[in-house]
Amino acid sequence: MALLSATLDRVKPSPTIAVTTKAQELKAAGRDVIGLGAGEPDFDTPENIKEAAIAAIRAGKTKYTAVDGIPELKRAICDKFARENGLSYTPAQISVGSGGKQTLYNALMATLNPGDEVIIPAPYWVSYPDMVLLAGGEPVAVECPMQTGYKLTPEQLEAAITPRTKWFIFNSPSNPTGAGYTREELKGLTDVLMRHPHVWVLTDDMYEHLTFGDFKFCTPAEVEPGLYERTLTCNGVSKAYAMTGWRIGYAAGPAALIAAMRKIQSQSTSNPCTISQWAAVEALNGPQDYVVESRAAFERRRDLVVGMLNAAEGIQCPVPEGAFYVYPSIAGCIGKTSAGGAKIADDEAFVTALLEEQGVAVVHGAAFGLSPNFRVSYATSDEALAEACRRIQAFCAGLH
Repeated sequence: MALLSATLDRVKPSPTIAVTTKAQELKAAGRDVIGLGAGEPDFDTPENIKEAAIAAIRAGKTKYTAVDGIPELKRAICDKFARENGLSYTPAQISVGSGGKQTLYNALMATLNPGDEVIIPAPYWVSYPDMVLLAGGEPVAVECPMQTGYKLTPEQLEAAITPRTKWFIFNSPSNPTGAGYTREELKGLTDVLMRHPHVWVLTDDMYEHLTFGDFKFCTPAEVEPGLYERTLTCNGVSKAYAMTGWRIGYAAGPAALIAAMRKIQSQSTSNPCTISQWAAVEALNGPQDYVVESRAAFERRRDLVVGMLNAAEGIQCPVPEGAFYVYPSIAGCIGKTSAGGAKIADDEAFVTALLEEQGVAVVHGAAFGLSPNFRVSYATSDEALAEACRRIQAFCAGLH
């Protein structure tokens, strides 16, 4: 009798974690490696948030809590949605999980039946299709090329919807491209969704506060109030407050869906870390200076990376509206041979040779559903980014 579940055959390990692990292994072996694979701010968690966590420990707030969040955090989340997004929710409509990934996973597990389809614009965050598969559904990837700004068009969404469509996953600004949808672009998509009342909307707004220039963030239920009753709006504190390791994500939606997600969580992890919850209360309710400062730093880094990558032979790098990623095309590099003799047949061969020959770790585009590209996370120091881009330029110059 086989030990492992057949469900495991439907999914693969996270490629972004694999790249980061490989880079760490090479560093440990003494190699000079610059890792641009991890989607994690390099800044420390703000002091007021750390102090709130320490105060919670000293106050003995170390016991189990309600399965999907303490009342104080749910109230802070309701206030955040009202203040920043013009959305009104009650605590019964809020779910708090151990990271944004858990809230997405809980929603899919609670709603998908075999054969249900989930529309996912590509490039996509690597975990979306695999979470759908684990939950028994069928991911339907829709390619959004660089020519459309890596954004889904209303016509593409309309064509992808079938009677079996259960969810549409929407991520703006995007991981891996940084592409952000304007209100007008999003309205085009919500108009389509209003014509298909059986389709629910799952938004991943994790990069809401990382937008640049004049770009204004908006979320589907805010743009089209008619979608409120079938939208799950997901967010978290990881990226906005440099709290990736604290593992707090949250979602707001119809109370019946939130109750179903609570049932899943009650039989899997139970409550998120108590101390992290109290830290998240301070993150949402406290001073927001860090958000403004980090946004300025990331915008500066974006401009540095885009400029240097566009100066590399064979690379085209659009300017993203938000997040801390760029997703350049390497169509001009495919079919060539590196200075070290590697055949660049696809984007995976490109990033493998780049790591081996220049010590720069990035993630290949196929992992995100659109090739030939690679993803750079510029959530690291300006110095490391400049040196990594110089190495990428040198690698491309050596292609023949």
